[in-house]
Amino acid sequence: MKVYVLGDSISVHYGPFLRHELAGFADYARKGGPDAADTDWENPAEANGGDSRLVRVFLTENLTAIKADVLLLNCGLHDLRVDRETGAYQVSPANYQANLETVIPMIAQHGIRPIWITTTPVVDANHNRFDLPYRRFSKDVITYNQIADNVMKSHGVSIIDLFAFTRELGPDIYLDHVHHPDPVRAQQAKFIAARLKAHLH
Repeated sequence: MKVYVLGDSISVHYGPFLRHELAGFADYARKGGPDAADTDWENPAEANGGDSRLVRVFLTENLTAIKADVLLLNCGLHDLRVDRETGAYQVSPANYQANLETVIPMIAQHGIRPIWITTTPVVDANHNRFDLPYRRFSKDVITYNQIADNVMKSHGVSIIDLFAFTRELGPDIYLDHVHHPDPVRAQQAKFIAARLKAHLH
């Protein structure tokens, strides 16, 4: 069994723990390589999957080279960024849906099973106190997760609800605006591994 991960910086952070949890069950690989070193979180490259538009481009250009049975896919945190000056989303809800509607059949057509991982929570007061060129809001996380949920259900794609799991860990789990310390990453990886095994069995 081979599992390939394509997702945002949250997935990069829980990646080493997930690789450990999957040892003996599946070989682990991800965009950018296993250690995801020196990733620039704000300018998606290397390990960071970025928004759904970048995911679509990456898969269009690289899917044939991905040798995996399962692709764990996540995007959303970058899409729902709101520009502080213009108020525009980085990727609008309509375009987010269109990108997902494109990439899911693309993955399946290459004989790889896509499994979706929901976008993790944002705490408005915590996130937006940081001096960033964009804001994020909890209501948008819910909206974009619902869009993804509808797309996945329409295509029969299994969903691992990391949003609900992480939310239950409480509001005081952040290193910065969205990222988590190692103990939280380890718990996320354990949850994902358990759900993945359940879906595959």
